[in-house]
Amino acid sequence: MTSRRDFLKTAAIGAVAAAGTAQLARAETLLHPWSSDTGDPMANEIALAAIQAARDAGASYSDARVGRYRRQFVAAREHQVTGVSDSESFGLGVRALVNGAWGFAATRDVSREGAIRVAQQAVKVARAAKVVTRTPVVLAPTPAVKGSWRTPVQQDPIDIAIEDKVALLLAANEAALKVPGVRFANSGLALLREEKTLATTDGTLITQTFVRVGPSFTVTAIGDGDFQSYTEEMAPRGSGWEYVTSLDMVGNAPKWAAIAAEKLTAKSVDVGRYDLILDPTNLWLTIHESVGHATELDRARGYEADYAGTTFVAPPEKMLGKLKYGSRLMNIQADRTQKDSLSCCAWDDEGVAADSWLLIKDGVFHDYQTVRDQAPAISSLNGVNHSHGCSFADSWDSVQFQRMPNVSLLPGEHDTTIDDIIADTDNGVVIKNRGSWSIDQQRYNFQFSGQAFYEVKKGKITGMLKDVAYQARTPEFWSSMDMIGGKRSYWMGGTFTDGKGQPSQSSSVSHGCVPARFRQVNIINTARNV
Repeated sequence: MTSRRDFLKTAAIGAVAAAGTAQLARAETLLHPWSSDTGDPMANEIALAAIQAARDAGASYSDARVGRYRRQFVAAREHQVTGVSDSESFGLGVRALVNGAWGFAATRDVSREGAIRVAQQAVKVARAAKVVTRTPVVLAPTPAVKGSWRTPVQQDPIDIAIEDKVALLLAANEAALKVPGVRFANSGLALLREEKTLATTDGTLITQTFVRVGPSFTVTAIGDGDFQSYTEEMAPRGSGWEYVTSLDMVGNAPKWAAIAAEKLTAKSVDVGRYDLILDPTNLWLTIHESVGHATELDRARGYEADYAGTTFVAPPEKMLGKLKYGSRLMNIQADRTQKDSLSCCAWDDEGVAADSWLLIKDGVFHDYQTVRDQAPAISSLNGVNHSHGCSFADSWDSVQFQRMPNVSLLPGEHDTTIDDIIADTDNGVVIKNRGSWSIDQQRYNFQFSGQAFYEVKKGKITGMLKDVAYQARTPEFWSSMDMIGGKRSYWMGGTFTDGKGQPSQSSSVSHGCVPARFRQVNIINTARNV
């Protein structure tokens, strides 16, 4: 089978060639969002013209994506606005399958003539790619669908005045700077609206609109020759402006600033093994790196080896239903249907319906993440003859490939809270919010830090710590998990910038989780001189 990197080498030729002579889309087409009910008739027409042209040129299968991407960023530091950007991108990407090989090309010329040209280019790329295709591509079946979907929002964040966004950030900074010892405050908003129409030769024609918001806030305190920073974990959401207002950044800023100031007098941690209690605001990133990426089938098959790495969860025939990933409390779910999550959708970029399934069940590896040209390779092992709907591209000029769904640790049977876990711990460390991290290319050995750390002695928090990071190996770490929170303690984190691919693409994904305790984890001191 052609590796994705070989495909990309060849496909890039078509993308560059098509885009290089492209005309810019009409300005008026960029100013008005598509209808959430019917999509854009022009986009439908263009996408259908593209796949027909690909079929006429010899493709056995083709899909076309017309995409409009609006990205807005606002940033402030102390009393000044440090950046405002508002960009929009509009174009067409076409993928073609010819004689078992993929081709891809893209263009800004979103006209009928442009669609025909770029589709023909994609077919030419596919014919060229046949030379390096060792095993013909086979697509898992999927039913044809027609419809539309939009992220349910009350207020589209793009429509809120820039002046209001700036005022919010400056007011939050001002509130933080009133806390003694706090010298610096940085705040920001990342706002995205993606509108996509997909047509396939299988008969699918769909339109989706994604709305996402990502607030951020960091403060730094200085005193006695030391400085300490704190970043609040305000998780990005597939939601509207109402989510931003619900965070009450101005009202909470003094509390967040006080944590940074408190870190100045915190005790530096003693190295050793502790019972580690991870708040969901920290644990979500560990899930992302050690489970989310590790269970991507393209990694298991070596497609990401020279850039993003492989995975220890390979080969599939030795792992599915056999690998003990963690304790019996470990149930990890992949889900593209979760409300307010970044990866929530109705269909992926191949027109496959959003799916929900277990990656890990009772501590045992259960299934991978798949797309249409991957699923047949393991269908005899997992008994699943369809894609799990994990195909996405970050732009109209990027080829779609396997991307992570929302990957979440499910709550336990009992209504346990983090306070209950602390009360049950004799000698431990609590970590909140994400910090620095490192993980090897097989997602096996890792190190994670955080933003706020607390010492636990005989069931009580005795004070704040600093300079904390934990090290472990993935299966050993998850096997040591002996206590988890219940439904009330469930919280969802996430990121706008999950990087993967070559050339690299960014994807948005959320991770729900509950607080959890891990026995006798190695804690290091990040400030120690060796």
